[in-house]
Amino acid sequence: MCIRFEKKVSVCNMKAKPWRKNQGLGSRGRLKKMMKCIFLGKQVRADEAVESSESSLATRDYSASYSGRAGEAEPKTNTSTIEEAETSLRESGYLNYEEARALLGRLEYQKGNIEAAFRVFEGIDIDAVAPNIKVSLARRSEPQRLDPQSGAVLPMSMHAVNLLFEAIFLKAKSLQTLGRSEEAAQSCQVIVDTVESAIPEGLNGRFSTNWKMQETLNKAVELLPELWKLAGAPHKAISSYRHALLYGWNLELGTRARIEKEFAVYLLYSGIDASPPTLRFQVEGAYIPSNNVEEAILLLLLVLKQFFQRRIDWDPLIMDHLSFALSMSGDFRTLASQLEELPEGIIDRKERYSTLALCYHGEGEDQVSLNLLRNLLQDREIQSCTHELLLASKICAENTNYSEEGISYSHKAIKSLEGECEELACKATCLLGILSSAQSRLVISDSKRVRMQSEALDLLGTTEKLTKGTDANAIYHLALENAEQRKLDTALSCAKKLLKLEAGSSTAGWVLLARILSAQKRYLDAETIVNAAMEQTGKWEHAELLRTRAKLHIAQGKTKTAIETYTHLLAVLQVRKKSYGFGKRHLERKDRDKILEMETWHDLANIYTSLSQWQDAEACLSKSEALCPDSASRCHSRGLLYQAKGLEKESQKSFWEALDKDPNHVPSLIAMAKILVQLGDESRPIARSFIRQAIRLDRTNYSAWHTLGLIHRSEPEGASMAEAAECFKAAAFLEETAPVEPFR
Repeated sequence: MCIRFEKKVSVCNMKAKPWRKNQGLGSRGRLKKMMKCIFLGKQVRADEAVESSESSLATRDYSASYSGRAGEAEPKTNTSTIEEAETSLRESGYLNYEEARALLGRLEYQKGNIEAAFRVFEGIDIDAVAPNIKVSLARRSEPQRLDPQSGAVLPMSMHAVNLLFEAIFLKAKSLQTLGRSEEAAQSCQVIVDTVESAIPEGLNGRFSTNWKMQETLNKAVELLPELWKLAGAPHKAISSYRHALLYGWNLELGTRARIEKEFAVYLLYSGIDASPPTLRFQVEGAYIPSNNVEEAILLLLLVLKQFFQRRIDWDPLIMDHLSFALSMSGDFRTLASQLEELPEGIIDRKERYSTLALCYHGEGEDQVSLNLLRNLLQDREIQSCTHELLLASKICAENTNYSEEGISYSHKAIKSLEGECEELACKATCLLGILSSAQSRLVISDSKRVRMQSEALDLLGTTEKLTKGTDANAIYHLALENAEQRKLDTALSCAKKLLKLEAGSSTAGWVLLARILSAQKRYLDAETIVNAAMEQTGKWEHAELLRTRAKLHIAQGKTKTAIETYTHLLAVLQVRKKSYGFGKRHLERKDRDKILEMETWHDLANIYTSLSQWQDAEACLSKSEALCPDSASRCHSRGLLYQAKGLEKESQKSFWEALDKDPNHVPSLIAMAKILVQLGDESRPIARSFIRQAIRLDRTNYSAWHTLGLIHRSEPEGASMAEAAECFKAAAFLEETAPVEPFR
């Protein structure tokens, strides 16, 4: 017949005073007997142990869990558990039913009997003891109520509260081990809800001396979100993470840092869209993250700050996750700042320089990035810098002034990749082709230029074959190089292949195809391509397409339609101005749009000049001047306007002004050469130097070759008629294959 322990295990109704008077070895011996009573189902009096014929607490409900240990010696009581029981008895004078189960359950859990431990914990009536726990916590958190003269007595000692909290926590751990995650989370939630309802304002230093309770609360708060994740309740997990960090739990620094890190990882990679946190008290001007990435960045920066203050140990995963988060948000500047603040020795020199170079490249500060890579690549002690060589090559490929240096980096990368990663080798080969093409436009020697152009085509073609036509960048530059060398049929084939590969998602691919078709004088086909591109791409990308369409209208003599298209283009640019964000990349886009708007006004001014609408042309140039007073292109357009009016001196002055602002402005060099040729033999050498400079800068400009032919023909006694004929022949060929806009 089972005995129900609904009454307190009072050790035969032993009072607190007699117990406290016998705290020596005798009391500890009686305590051990009492613990054996709990295990074996006996009651212990103060002076003797009386065996009971009834079933015990342990065997009454859970005899099955001990059936496999029949005949074994009596279980040995854990010393710490005896001390816990002794403390409870000293504080309250008795050990109640729930506390006994808590102690027994802990012993079973420590021995690895998880299922038996859970069954013991399951017998604790949490609903019954929760009110006493709350009252005890609330009163204990108000020191003034515990004045000895007030006579206030807690319904439950703090030791008993901690004992029950630990039992609830171990029950949650047992359920987790048994694969019952949702029940485990609900059990752990009881601890959190109980403390928060008892002390709504947070612990804030309370119970700091009760290290045992603080340890249990730390573990419970850290475990709860993990349990909700296992239970498939992501929003509850997020809420638990936020409560853990916002409520004053007196968390240890290490525990808090782990929670912040795990929460950041969950926000970044879980795929769950967490709504922004709602704070009960929000300070005016306080930063509230608006999305997962921003909240994760904030959390990781807080962890990093703790490390900088030397309050926690270094975890290399922090920088990995922070790098990912800041890269996703495009805030490479902040990432670079955090890397620069790291103490020496935390990460090695190669990783630091390489990551910083990537950050500055992402921010558009290519010069800073290239300088970092130069310092790294010059260090002979650092080996295997393949990725750094590729990045340096890429940066050099974007600036023709560094093309020769980039070629050196590409060759080194290809050499280091022999027999290694084929994909990276293809990237290096492609970059070498792009750099060879850029360098060919800078060399003076015709033979060297032709050789480098041929090498560029071979390298890009090799990349296209090795990647089996899957590298869009290689195909784009292959089409571009063929187009510039006037191999238009091959260029057209590559451009179509690119369009198919990218499924029409790239504006650059559409524009290149339209320009190649315009070079073949297939204006209607080119216009069809532009119209299709505007249907396939977003409205924000229509500006470049609209300018190409306007150029096609001008080539067909449709000036009125061209003016309407330019007007549409200006409207798009005005709307796009409102979407500018912050950061260097956004500033670069703003600058590009400003240049495009300025050039649009120049194109309109040239159209009105050709129509002899002087006032409209002047108005357009005034708009351009407001955007950029120092534009060489605007001075050139004004010179054309004066020329059309017959004001030769004013036009010559405007062309000179354009060259003062930009000595390499090709249209102004050609215009001045034409004027100087007309002035007579004395000006011919200056005209020749101007036109040769223009050809060096743009070898495919048919107007420059035609002007050079005129200069040769104007020489006395026809000394250079053969050269003039060659120049006219080149000009005719280039004019026949000229696109409405330069290919690059």
